[in-house]
Amino acid sequence: MRLSAYPIPNLKELPAEAEVVSHQLMLRAGLIRRLSAGLYTWLPMGLRVLRKVERIIREEMDRAGALEVLMPTIQPAELWQESGRWDQFGPELLRLKDRHERGFVYGPTHEEVITDIARRELKSYRQLPVNFYQIQLKFRDEIRPRFGVMRAREFIMKDAYSFHLDDASLEAGYRAMYDAYTRIFSRMGLKFRAVLADPGAIGGTGSQEFHVLAASGEDAIAFSDGDDYAANIEKAEALPPPGPRPAPSSARATVPTPHVRTIAELAALLQVPAARCVKTLIVDGADGGLVALVIRGDHELNAVKAQGLEAVASPLRMAAPERIARELGAQIGFLGPLGLPCPVIADHSALALADFVCGANEPDAHLTGVNWGRDLPEPAAADLRNVVDGDPSPTGRGHLSIARGIEVGHVFKLGRKYSEALDATVLDEQGKSVAMLMGCYGIGVTRVVAAAIEQNHDERGIIWPEPLAPFDVVLVPINFQKSARVREASERLYAEFTAAGLEVLLDDRDARPGVKFADAELYGIPHRVVIGERGLDAGRLEYRHRRATDSEEFALADAIAFLQSRRAR
Repeated sequence: MRLSAYPIPNLKELPAEAEVVSHQLMLRAGLIRRLSAGLYTWLPMGLRVLRKVERIIREEMDRAGALEVLMPTIQPAELWQESGRWDQFGPELLRLKDRHERGFVYGPTHEEVITDIARRELKSYRQLPVNFYQIQLKFRDEIRPRFGVMRAREFIMKDAYSFHLDDASLEAGYRAMYDAYTRIFSRMGLKFRAVLADPGAIGGTGSQEFHVLAASGEDAIAFSDGDDYAANIEKAEALPPPGPRPAPSSARATVPTPHVRTIAELAALLQVPAARCVKTLIVDGADGGLVALVIRGDHELNAVKAQGLEAVASPLRMAAPERIARELGAQIGFLGPLGLPCPVIADHSALALADFVCGANEPDAHLTGVNWGRDLPEPAAADLRNVVDGDPSPTGRGHLSIARGIEVGHVFKLGRKYSEALDATVLDEQGKSVAMLMGCYGIGVTRVVAAAIEQNHDERGIIWPEPLAPFDVVLVPINFQKSARVREASERLYAEFTAAGLEVLLDDRDARPGVKFADAELYGIPHRVVIGERGLDAGRLEYRHRRATDSEEFALADAIAFLQSRRAR
């Protein structure tokens, strides 16, 4: 491509709407343009990257034996009502009606559609296992779309769905997709981790997420330094502290704490560590009552773990302050587990404390020297908290570290959640009708592009991993319009590189060298070749890799061999 013919200008100013680096750089480099909140047009430079992501995905999905299909984005409401997700999915599901007042949804995912296909087309166990995939637009009506294409309302996803007769087949299909995803993200040149995860709204019996590691990642992931254990923070198990709880050594006392409502304020006032305090959180119970959840003051409640408890309502809901005051006679900020007329569940680490500090359930007061068993009954115990740096690994090998990640892929064992709801059955070897087992496997195609930038950039712009770069090499001629020799050499190299299978961007604009160099770095193209009269006099060209800080020279006669050797590194 010739840059002089490219009509989309770079943005010189940092876009005010862009909060994260990938959004800023994608707008500045002319990869995308905003149409409306959460809706983006992919421009030619960005689309080249997007298509490279799609090509790698297709090649590995085909290699794994999956069959490509293309399903409609608009789906009948009846399918979602049949599966039960019409009411369960929530306001992210865009509902609409046609001219005949028939209900439809703009698909955020395609479990219902593919299961409908399966129940119509798959009749015998001999047709199994099978895996269908597509690369298709999705729409989720995010309440606050942000971060550019990272959390847009409309996006492109690769979603695959497998069908199986038994658990062994599902496990094999799941492993095949896990391996395919590992190859996909490795081929893209991304640093990633696969982590245990919560299935969320998709449902199912087990799942793993693939995260691109980046400091700007929305998700916290925990991984062990002793083995390959890794899990989303929502899923990572916090082990009970080893050893018995210390014996009480202090008498319980009430201390005035006016206007103190946070653990940080309480710890500062009483000059005790936050780890010696406990937080009491009141949530709605599954039976309509209230439940008290107690965690250590320096820990955070894990909502996924909490709502998984039988006594707690799902989804997790914090009780209203008015209800707490009415039924418990206490105020938020001064709550404690002592004397509560509702079930109390304590995290293992909170249960291991002796002589702890908690709310007194009366205004402007806390208790010190409180002990389980002596001052209040032993509560039910559960894992309620997020793991933290240094926690022992659940596997018993090593300790956990916390990193930030951007979720780009997710694999699920759906089981029979959708096949039973939609009556998708086949006849087994005995001629008995059985509901098929299903797997579900997604990759956020547009999100991969943004995640790659979040992981690969510097103060000058994007640094594309070579497999995703819009072009392999950018040719930067100096005085292209004024020097016939430079123009002739540039055109010859452009033709030779293209004939050798390289994707070439020729910066033939009438612009200063500094502008061309800055734009080449902004675009993030891996290899830059500079052509100037002085170099041509010596039969040399100047080369710099996008990640390098220094340039080097090479022989003009060896241009193709030299560049191919650098690409092979």
